[in-house]
Amino acid sequence: MDIPDFTLGPSLTDEQQAFFDTHGFIRFRSVASEDECTMLAQALDDLSEQWRIEGRKTALGIPIQWGLKPDGKKYVQRFAYSSHYSKAIADFCTSERFEPVRTLCGHDARLAQREKDGVVVNDFINDEGSRWKRLGWHTDGLRDLFYLTLPEPMLNVGLYLDDCPIEKGGVRLIPGTHTQGFWSMAFRKAYFLDHRPDKEEIALTTRRGDLTIHDGRLWHRTEQATLTGTESRRRTMYMAWINEPYDPRDENSKTINRKYVCKTHCYFIGYLLYIKCFQ
Repeated sequence: MDIPDFTLGPSLTDEQQAFFDTHGFIRFRSVASEDECTMLAQALDDLSEQWRIEGRKTALGIPIQWGLKPDGKKYVQRFAYSSHYSKAIADFCTSERFEPVRTLCGHDARLAQREKDGVVVNDFINDEGSRWKRLGWHTDGLRDLFYLTLPEPMLNVGLYLDDCPIEKGGVRLIPGTHTQGFWSMAFRKAYFLDHRPDKEEIALTTRRGDLTIHDGRLWHRTEQATLTGTESRRRTMYMAWINEPYDPRDENSKTINRKYVCKTHCYFIGYLLYIKCFQ
């Protein structure tokens, strides 16, 4: 399918709303300027270097994903809660330009800065030292499925700090799957393990400064670049707007909560019994 080149204004047009409602995603061109992209990239480089010097292993309890540059120097490949640790990033993410984005998720929706994984930045580079090159098929509601409920709406809003032609890999999604039922969301793909292309998928290609939005209930994956080295670099800042009870994390939040794991296992057993009963 052809993806329209929409422009983000003070509110969504009827055409934009209809496209999003139907397909579960949308793309806006040039939401951030060249100068803003440069500023954000520098803020991330500074944060990566700060965390490296500190020897930091987690961000609010979430493990930091590290990669190695060709010279052996560590760098962050996945920043969780980036806006919590960087004022420059926080100021950008909370600017008024994103108000029409927020309202897509509901009147009371808010930007998750200390919830979920916060404002996440992925730094994908296809080289030998990279540990973050691709991500298998998934929806963002796996935790909710353990509780035998369909996920609530959650928007993944991606700002691209680099051009992302198809050669750089990037997001692949299956349009319309945000309206799927429980069975399809649970079993259409093997979560994170399945990297195979789907005949119904599309490539979400972008240019630097573009903004994409996709419903977290869509099936989506991240394809590995065919380019290598610095030419393959693709940095994307994901801002999640949510509409659910406030549940923030702090520096004392545990990476592994034994009670939560135990509870999840119990619900998972119940989940398997539920499936068995309806086979």
